[in-house]
Amino acid sequence: MSFEMFTQIIPLKYLIIYIIGINVIGFFAMFIDKQKAKRGTWRIPEKTLFILTLLGGGIGTISGMYLFRHKTRKLYFTIGFPVILISEASLIIYWILN
Repeated sequence: MSFEMFTQIIPLKYLIIYIIGINVIGFFAMFIDKQKAKRGTWRIPEKTLFILTLLGGGIGTISGMYLFRHKTRKLYFTIGFPVILISEASLIIYWILN
């Protein structure tokens, strides 16, 4: 499916709203998890944070990770989140250009 066909099914406006929304959710998920870690209460599962990143929230989760200094000592977050973001961006750019 070409990008033009996709944007006929889902208008670009809604796609942009989705991307902004999932990144805001990812950002606040990192904030909430950091606050819960400080208090020693129930935490957001790491799997959930990765799912938010995979769903397009990479910018939000990475921003939250470094702004709140949360999960920055865990290599699979400091490497995993950027790898997911770069992979998704590369695939999208490739898809748009072809």
